[in-house]
Amino acid sequence: MRKITIVAVAMCLTSATAWAQSQTLSGRVLDAAGRPVIGATVVEKGTNNGTATDNDGRFSLSTRAAAPRLVISSIGFASQEVTAGSGEVSVSLAEATTSLGTVQVVGSRSQNRSVTDSPSPVDIIDLREVTTRTGQLDVNQLLQFVAPSFNSNRQTGSDGADHVDPASLRGLGPDQTLVLVNGKRQHQSALVNLFGSRGRGNTGTDLNVIPAASIERIEILRDGAAAQYGSDAIAGVINIVLKSSVKELTASVNYGAYDAKYRFDDEKFDGGNFNANLNYGLGLGERGSFINATLDYNKREHTQRANVPSPDGLARREYGDPEVTNVSGYLNSKFALSDKSHIYVFGGANKRRGDAFAWTRFADDDRNVPAIYPNGFDPIITSDIWDVSAVAGFRTSLGGWELDLSENFGSNRFEYGVENSLNASLGASSPTSFDAGGFQLSQDIVSLGLTRNFKTVLQGLNVAAGAEWRRERYSLFAGEEKSYRNYNTDPNVEVASGSQGFPGFQPTDAIEAKRSNFGAYVDAELSLTPQWLLAGALRFENYTDFGSTLNYKASTRYNLTEFLTLRGTYSTGFRAPSLAQINFNSTFTNFIGGEPVEVLLARNNSAVTRKLGIPSLKQETSNSANVGLTSRIGSSLSLTLDGYYIKVKDRVVLTSQFSADDPVIGEDLQALNVGQAQFFANAADTRSIGLDVVLNHALALGAGGRLNSTLAANFNRLRIDRVQTSGRLTGREEEFFGAREQAFVKASAPPSKINLTFDYKVSRFGALLRFVRFDKVQLIDWNGDPMNYKARTTTDLTLSYSLSDHVQLAIGSSNLGNVYPTLFNPQLTETGGAWDPVQMGANGRFYFAKLQARF
Repeated sequence: MRKITIVAVAMCLTSATAWAQSQTLSGRVLDAAGRPVIGATVVEKGTNNGTATDNDGRFSLSTRAAAPRLVISSIGFASQEVTAGSGEVSVSLAEATTSLGTVQVVGSRSQNRSVTDSPSPVDIIDLREVTTRTGQLDVNQLLQFVAPSFNSNRQTGSDGADHVDPASLRGLGPDQTLVLVNGKRQHQSALVNLFGSRGRGNTGTDLNVIPAASIERIEILRDGAAAQYGSDAIAGVINIVLKSSVKELTASVNYGAYDAKYRFDDEKFDGGNFNANLNYGLGLGERGSFINATLDYNKREHTQRANVPSPDGLARREYGDPEVTNVSGYLNSKFALSDKSHIYVFGGANKRRGDAFAWTRFADDDRNVPAIYPNGFDPIITSDIWDVSAVAGFRTSLGGWELDLSENFGSNRFEYGVENSLNASLGASSPTSFDAGGFQLSQDIVSLGLTRNFKTVLQGLNVAAGAEWRRERYSLFAGEEKSYRNYNTDPNVEVASGSQGFPGFQPTDAIEAKRSNFGAYVDAELSLTPQWLLAGALRFENYTDFGSTLNYKASTRYNLTEFLTLRGTYSTGFRAPSLAQINFNSTFTNFIGGEPVEVLLARNNSAVTRKLGIPSLKQETSNSANVGLTSRIGSSLSLTLDGYYIKVKDRVVLTSQFSADDPVIGEDLQALNVGQAQFFANAADTRSIGLDVVLNHALALGAGGRLNSTLAANFNRLRIDRVQTSGRLTGREEEFFGAREQAFVKASAPPSKINLTFDYKVSRFGALLRFVRFDKVQLIDWNGDPMNYKARTTTDLTLSYSLSDHVQLAIGSSNLGNVYPTLFNPQLTETGGAWDPVQMGANGRFYFAKLQARF
């Protein structure tokens, strides 16, 4: 029925415009120097009707409007809108520069800095272009397949990480990348990742709370920037720029599903993913005031990938992606007070409900009660996640200075539930669903920034300064009593306590913690000559729980020729451990070689960690350097090469697990009635060396056709230089942060990821062909043996067609070759499946269709 409705709507929209008289517009697009811009996109505003310029910069476009507005854009140039009259359209595009009237390009606070001549490497990703022609729907997966330096994968069997995908830049931790929205710090998730192959022991920012339909572009600064933006920016910065378009309504409906390989039943497809969104911008007055709003709904169903032969029997009956329902609303707005002043407000809310598979309890398991589940059971870990953010600010011009004053609030609340479960100590009277507790993280930020450009100082001097006060709060709250308590009264019988699948947080785990931070910065960019730029930044930070730190960054860029630019940066950085890493405490069930073991993760600075000699957490520090070149040959070819070096000292990691028979701390663990224990610690120093390569080429191909080709690659090598211990565990480095845990850190930094994309458009037809090569990674199984995941290449294909000027249909497949990671014994992997969550995911071929309307 849904398919019939979609087709009917498309036919009505197509026929409604068929009767109108058409006209053909022609024109030419040049750059500031008068050279033709090849492959520039020319689109009739509010429609999907568009074309591209040829090798002489000329275009021809049929339209039914009398005097249409045309939007002209090209990589490296500022978009421009013109009204087409009766004669030929002539457009001169300026290089893309930042403006305080909109949003700064991340990495520079200069009002006059272009993306192509930035001293630091910046990727600009146009989300409108990406979302209309690829199968991915959420922000994490979109970036995973278009930005080689960005890594994220869905996880399963990983408790909370099943519901919040961890992501990273240049192979560092999820918490070492700072996320901004419209240039303002986005709050982190309350979740700290404990399982899975990526982000273990890390907190991070949940990018998927922001619907892709609300985003105009994403800017990725691939360079250390703690001196510019503060804590967490060791690996780089991701700036999400929300839409500000007006008088344009966009609506889209998307659906896709996977080939159902490795299922127990005969289902041909699973993991159905339905998304619907609506975006509209309303202009207010003549001074650029606007309100742009987005509503988004996404429902992703379970996949089942447990039917893989195991020499030791099946580890799990249920294994695959969780079921997730996401509902969100986002707003971006600006209200002009005068020609020089305006108020801005943006933010949104996201509600997520997740159902994830936990480990199977078979019928003869001593954690099962046959009277309730005669055939055993598969617990479900549920999540209810509320995420809200709101930013309000005031911008004005004062005596040549641009002032920005803002208030920023954000909160993430994660509540666990357990269904299809039981508490074995209650026997047949046990309930089957439980409230297991959860945690919440919030931030309040007040910031003040000043920027001024002195055009008469040499070739231009830009100065920026500001201050920021931030307060963070973290709470961990207990679940209901039956989710954690052991009701067994017979001391001669051992019975598992708490809800199976995920024991609830106990009252002794609960905590309320907070801290404040004050930061002040100054940075400057000086153009000594038209060819040579020098830049520097200095930032002071003071935390109530860590003291003070001072960090700096120095950058330079030199234009050797009109077509070749050299650039380089050096910076120091820091990251304060998150409140979750400091205060998290839990006793949970881990499965080691298929056998359940109770594990204590003890809070830092608790009586337990002090007794065991685990030191207090301290900040991570870093030194990083970036040396690169950019080359632009005309308007059709651009190349960037950036080599980088990042050294992180005192990295916060999750240690190996110590058993109750340990010769040093075993008696202490036995007294705590746990089989194993692990901790957060500043246990490792890491060093990363890598290279980013991006090559773009535009070619006019056929009558009005355009072929954009992109080769983008990241080559990375991460080493663990030193493991450090202290107290009673001194000298036991290989046990404290052992080879298995080290392998998880290294696997988050694969040796390479290479993306080759061909994007062709002609008239109403479009085709996108993309190859992504994920390099080999190595993990270690529960027996201590290596698991070598071989390199894999996935192929994506999308075909699109504009049914009318306003309606576009796209169909395609991601992972067309149905490629899976290397298979292993499910009894020996981290999550009990035939593979760990690595590389490109483990669901196989995905088919999808998208219908988009734009008015």
